[in-house]
Amino acid sequence: MNLSGKTKLTALIASALMSAAALTAENPTVLLPGQHQQQHGDLLADQGNASIQLDNATKYLESLFSEEEEPEYDIYTEGWESNRVNCYADAVVPQTAVINVSKFAMPHPGYITSPYGYRRRYRRMHKGVDLKINHGDTIRAAFDGRVRMTKYERRGYGYYVVIRHTNDLETVYGHLSRFLVEPDQYVKAGDPIALGGNTGRSTGPHLHFETRYMGFAINPAAIFDFANQTTHTDTYTFDKRTYQEARNFSLADNARYAEKYRATYPQKTYKGSNSEGAATYKVRKGDSLSRIASRNGTTVARLCRLNGIKTTSKLRIGQRLRLR
Repeated sequence: MNLSGKTKLTALIASALMSAAALTAENPTVLLPGQHQQQHGDLLADQGNASIQLDNATKYLESLFSEEEEPEYDIYTEGWESNRVNCYADAVVPQTAVINVSKFAMPHPGYITSPYGYRRRYRRMHKGVDLKINHGDTIRAAFDGRVRMTKYERRGYGYYVVIRHTNDLETVYGHLSRFLVEPDQYVKAGDPIALGGNTGRSTGPHLHFETRYMGFAINPAAIFDFANQTTHTDTYTFDKRTYQEARNFSLADNARYAEKYRATYPQKTYKGSNSEGAATYKVRKGDSLSRIASRNGTTVARLCRLNGIKTTSKLRIGQRLRLR
């Protein structure tokens, strides 16, 4: 990792810590119901005992985020049939709104592989988070609500589902392989709504997940604590000034959870990039060691060892790499 990379990572960690401190200072009297408070505290304590060290965690997160894909066009304003998707174009959106998020389900237990935020490289916003999944994994409704639409958008989201919830939020689930629900169908938090996939603008299986309030793309990490698989609090306060900010998002915590997730859920080889069980992989344009490792259920260290190369080695298009 070069000096610039270290500087950016240090700045990001510092920013996350400052945001957490600011939130605490601004909301000193915010209290959770006892049960939720205790549950969240227990999860944080359990996570603190994880064996992975901070230095390794941040390096691991760098490898996860280094291969972020080009963000999808915003289907509410830019994408195909955006006028149909965004039914809030002329709505009067309040400056603030308190939203009950106590009755929730995680859309998938995967860890964050690409966070919400502006991508300088592509000069556009990533208006959700990408979660690690295996192709065909079950995707679930985050809250109670009604399916507003199931659509296909080839330039970005692929097959996607939009659900309008009873707490006034909407959630979007992208890059799916199969729908399990239909428009106007009522679902409860945790109900299966789709199978995960790799459709649209995507180079490997992942779930693109958005949380919206009247069209505003809230940072999902402001509502959900993905490293602990819960919500931060029982209510979320939408504010036009801060809706793009995360809440207590930690690179190290996400890395620890990623290690835990990989140990708990077997990683499958995705047939769209390489045949199941194949011994070699042919390098394609845009490939890197971390991307090849992630998509073929192995590690960069193992690829280097098997092929007699270094992590800094330059890959050639058409080059064959041993996978096992």
